[in-house]
Amino acid sequence: MRIKFLFYLLALFLIALGTGLFCYICKAGNAGTHTYLIEGAIIFILIYLVVFYRRVVRPMNTIGNGMELLREQDFSSRLSPVGQYEADRMVNIFNRMMDQLKNERLRLREQNHFLDLLIQASPMGVIITTLDDEVSQLNPAALKMIGVTSEEIIGKRLTQINSPLATELAAIPKESATVVRLNDASIYKCSRSYFIDRGFKHPFFLIERMTEEVIRAEKRAYEKVIRMIAHEVNNTTAGITSTLDTVEQALSAEPNMDDICEVMHICTERCYSMSRFITRFADVVKIPEPTLRPTPLNELVAGCTRFMEGLCNDHNISLRLETASDINIVNVDTSLFEQVLVNILKNAVESIRNISNDRQGQITVRTFAPAGIEVIDNGPGISKEVEAKLFTPFFSTKPHGQGIGLIFIREVLTRHGCTFSLRTGDDNLTRFRILFNNQITSFNNKNEDYTQKTL
Repeated sequence: MRIKFLFYLLALFLIALGTGLFCYICKAGNAGTHTYLIEGAIIFILIYLVVFYRRVVRPMNTIGNGMELLREQDFSSRLSPVGQYEADRMVNIFNRMMDQLKNERLRLREQNHFLDLLIQASPMGVIITTLDDEVSQLNPAALKMIGVTSEEIIGKRLTQINSPLATELAAIPKESATVVRLNDASIYKCSRSYFIDRGFKHPFFLIERMTEEVIRAEKRAYEKVIRMIAHEVNNTTAGITSTLDTVEQALSAEPNMDDICEVMHICTERCYSMSRFITRFADVVKIPEPTLRPTPLNELVAGCTRFMEGLCNDHNISLRLETASDINIVNVDTSLFEQVLVNILKNAVESIRNISNDRQGQITVRTFAPAGIEVIDNGPGISKEVEAKLFTPFFSTKPHGQGIGLIFIREVLTRHGCTFSLRTGDDNLTRFRILFNNQITSFNNKNEDYTQKTL
């Protein structure tokens, strides 16, 4: 029971007792002295109780109100002095404590707000998961890297997200870091760690984009090596071919030297072949800066597709073109981009040649709004292990491949500001997808949505 209730109960008892004695005195007419003393004692006790209430009970009620403020976490209210020394000391201590709690809350709130703004603006991706490995928070940079919307990822596990980067993140062991290469030539440094909050470990991922830095470092490395090798090989082969030509011409006039002349001619052709071989590597580092001009995307794709028609017919491959309406005009270097499309189609043809003869090879080239190209083939596909190495310098799955075709494609598309990917989907179709980010305008075609043509 509360002290205030006990105080009121005692006061009511004394008032009732005093009233009873007063009635008794009135009826008796001549009461004894002790009766008046008891009545006076009751009045004195009532007066003392009033003083006791003001000095003890009322301050305790004030302190109780302060406890309610703490329970409700209302740090903006303060207690007023009650005029009692001991109680006022407690009130002053309580008010100072409330000031400190309020200042600490404001500091933490400002700090959390600052950290939240910093994380939201950070170019590094941050993903925070629950103890069940479900994504609870992530910043815009992480959303952009993974390539999904917040509705598609919040509350789900990374293994449930249709994204190559999410799949790689889910495979990272706890408290470790790794470098991830994706099928769109993107390179990320990914770390998986945790922080302690309220006694629990909260896992999180840090994703740092390293594509530009790694590509620049790779390019500096292979440019230097290629230039040095090309210089030495071309100088050496030039001297050798000149000497062989001179000797061949001299021996051709002598009898019975046809076999030797033929051998020298083969050696000369081999030197020229080696020179052409190394020149192809040198051409990769001499890609000119693109001269961008507004170009209708459908016309560009149609021209390249017609150019590759003969090669597809030679290998009994069905080539189909699908052009979408409302495709934006894009800024491209036509000559460079045509080489990119020809290389992509040539790779698709070479891939289909590896499938069995009882299956019809098919290549579909399609454009899609607002400005994108997709080359689809039903070749043998690309394994997950190969996907990460596709755009690595000098990597090739072909027996006699040099590994410079995809490097050339990567360089040109990067300089055009395109995003791209090469992967085999669950339907066993391989797609090379290119999306332009420098579209400038659009024109409307109110005819059918797609114009299909089998070449």
